[in-house]
Amino acid sequence: MSDAKPVRQLSAEVARKIAAGEVIDRPNAIVRELMDNAVDSGADSIAVEIDSGGIEKVRVVDNGSGMTKSDLQNCARPHATSKIETETDLLHLSTLGFRGEALSSIAAVCRLSIISGGWKMRASVTEDHIIERSASTVGTIVQAEGLFENFPARRRFLKRPAAEALMCKNTFIEKTLARPDIAFSFTADGERRITLEAGTSLKKRFVEAALPSENASLFYEISGSSGGENPDWSFICVIGEPGVSRANKKDIYIFVNGRRITEYSLVQAIEYGGQGYFPNGTYPAAALFVTMKSDLVDFNIHPAKKEARFRDIASLHHGVSGALQNFFHQYTLREMKNDRNDKINNFQSFDFDATAGGKGISYGKNKDSILQAKDFSRIVMHRGAGNFTNPYAREYKTDAYKARYSINHEAQDVPLELAKKALSFDETRDGAASDAADKTKPYDAENAAEKIKTTNGGFHFLGSALGTFLVAEKGDMLYIIDQHAAHERILYDAIMQNQGKSQTLLVPYEIVTQNAADDIYLTRIRDEMKKAGIAAKNKGNGVWEIRSVPERWKGSENDLYRALLEKRVAPEDVISEIAAMTACKAAVKDGYVLDDAAASDLAEKALSLPDPHCPHGRPVWTAVTRAELFALVKRT
Repeated sequence: MSDAKPVRQLSAEVARKIAAGEVIDRPNAIVRELMDNAVDSGADSIAVEIDSGGIEKVRVVDNGSGMTKSDLQNCARPHATSKIETETDLLHLSTLGFRGEALSSIAAVCRLSIISGGWKMRASVTEDHIIERSASTVGTIVQAEGLFENFPARRRFLKRPAAEALMCKNTFIEKTLARPDIAFSFTADGERRITLEAGTSLKKRFVEAALPSENASLFYEISGSSGGENPDWSFICVIGEPGVSRANKKDIYIFVNGRRITEYSLVQAIEYGGQGYFPNGTYPAAALFVTMKSDLVDFNIHPAKKEARFRDIASLHHGVSGALQNFFHQYTLREMKNDRNDKINNFQSFDFDATAGGKGISYGKNKDSILQAKDFSRIVMHRGAGNFTNPYAREYKTDAYKARYSINHEAQDVPLELAKKALSFDETRDGAASDAADKTKPYDAENAAEKIKTTNGGFHFLGSALGTFLVAEKGDMLYIIDQHAAHERILYDAIMQNQGKSQTLLVPYEIVTQNAADDIYLTRIRDEMKKAGIAAKNKGNGVWEIRSVPERWKGSENDLYRALLEKRVAPEDVISEIAAMTACKAAVKDGYVLDDAAASDLAEKALSLPDPHCPHGRPVWTAVTRAELFALVKRT
């Protein structure tokens, strides 16, 4: 006789508990399933209550269509559902629930009770659909008590009630985000924690529910679709401005047809869309709501329906990233204009004429250089197309300048000799002060300023700071320049002016496409790739050979693959995208210390750029006026 255990069929009870464990693993799973059922019922008001983190009780009350006595007699049996009838219905799902596993799984690990239509049903391991008369109610009341009471091994793995309550709350919030047309409330241990009114926008619901500490005015809604009267997909993305950033991706939510899923490629699309506009190493706070034809997405691949399979996600990925790129580019232009106006208004608040009696300031404004705000929903920007002028350039009249800011040393109460000694830093070995102070000439601010203005066009390089920035003054302005962004922009402009120059690869790259759509896309952009210096040949079977790359290319084979196939830029933007990536790879990096001559040359060129933004949209420099510096140190 063999020592091996024979194959046996599990009892119905054991099999049921195993199946239930795939769906209900902790209290928040009960909240998830019951809220899905409440939403599917057509309710416009849903209340969730939990006790002891949901371990002792989860109660969901809705005002939906309710259930009949017949429904109650069958609802908690395995694979009992009103959502689908045949296997073809799985290809056209329009509800959050469809498997008929939720109530059966809950009854296998809890004491389940449902009140609806004047009847009450109880089901558990020891009770099988006991039906009783009950008071008539609107909608349905579902209650699950004593999670894993009959399964002690599983109960021991639950966390403390406070931790389970937090997970229930987070699940509740996720379920509310996609349905701003429904009112929701969340109560824990008898205390109302969250109340969300119906009839709000997606933006308002997202901020109120998921990010209550943020200001809704800092968020925007960006929409897009595949086109046509009946598009395959459409989306609305609620995203915060660059000032609302996160250290991780936990505040990026993806919803498809009202269901939150885990989908890396769509999170990546949001990252790509905001690339270059958020501080390094940070991520946006965003929620993407996708509506897609049901036959183009399959949710029946995960027990908890947290994942989905798409027939073709590439076009959606490109649509989301492209829309966000356009939005943030326009946002940057608008903020630059507003910043310029603020600086001018703040500067004009210093009344030079009041003290000097002269004409004061000559601004030298060029109306054509003022950036106009655009309609975000229509404009499509192409990188490098702007014609920017220095928005802060202005000229001071000498008399007004001297009257306001020059210092009359002779009028001070401090003795002149003491002041000279304080300025002297040359000491003898025995500590006695040298007589260098007696030879010190007074600083002539007017002559020094005129000397700077008459040499090198008024540009004066001051030095490097913090391993990243270059500091210079020009035209009575102090400029702080990002050396990487400046060098990147200069290289980008040079590449765009010398399109087509390439370097032949000794060992050609090989890019392997994922599907026929990738091959069609590469074929469509091949001419633009050639203009950018990339020679590509289709070798068949999804393999493309890259024989040459742009002259200044410093990236890898994977970098090129991501630029071409993951970002999926429009054909007319391929040259710009490749030039931007090439420039970014070749530019000096943060922490790279330049010698003074190279740093000065880079700073001067940066201040002469027609468009003072890196190819990804970040500003190359920021500037501070003399008046602003005086105001910062409370000097008048």
